[in-house]
Amino acid sequence: MAEATDALEDVELLLPALAAEEPLEVALQRLVETALKVVGGADAVSVTVLSGTGPKTAASTHDWAITVDDNQYAAGDGPCLEAARQREPVLVSGAEAFDRWPQFASDAVRFGVLAYLSTPLALSGPAERDLIGALNVYGFRQDSFDRLDEALLKLVTTAAAITINNAQRYAKMRDLADNMRIAMASRAEIEQAKGVLMAVHGVNAEEAFARLVDQSQQTNTKLAIVARELLTSLRRN
Repeated sequence: MAEATDALEDVELLLPALAAEEPLEVALQRLVETALKVVGGADAVSVTVLSGTGPKTAASTHDWAITVDDNQYAAGDGPCLEAARQREPVLVSGAEAFDRWPQFASDAVRFGVLAYLSTPLALSGPAERDLIGALNVYGFRQDSFDRLDEALLKLVTTAAAITINNAQRYAKMRDLADNMRIAMASRAEIEQAKGVLMAVHGVNAEEAFARLVDQSQQTNTKLAIVARELLTSLRRN
């Protein structure tokens, strides 16, 4: 009971850190380190992310766990893939692992792994739950994990939904800021190019802008690039 209380306190203390706004790769690395601390029998933790090109390991506490994951992806079956497909936790150890995933279990035992605990990783929101992948915990002992560890890992993945949401929001805001900087820089170059055309050809602002647009359409080139090339050519002269 004391062990369970300590673990729950660990989760509570780590929730604010998990909820911090940060890049996704940083958030996922913090997630695996959190799970390693919370699950007492864990010897390594990784995150499997599903994508259009197939599963990949996005974060890990140990390099050898990445190899274990890669062997699982090559075999096409294993605890993290099963947890992701079924959207249910998977807790397996010893002979049962060899019965369910003979190739993967044989590869994993070479690294000393005898126990597996994987929980699906998903985002919670008003719409249907969006599956991301799975959080995977590896242990060197057959009795590394029990149902309490499974429950604790569910708590961690619940916090992870906040982490991923924040990370995605961070990425969107960063992209928006980058796009705004690009737009402002482009606007400045367009205004400068208009000024050049007005001075050289004695036309007004509307006519200068029309010339830039016409050049953009004829060459199938973005307006900002047309303006930049005009300014660059003047600097060369």
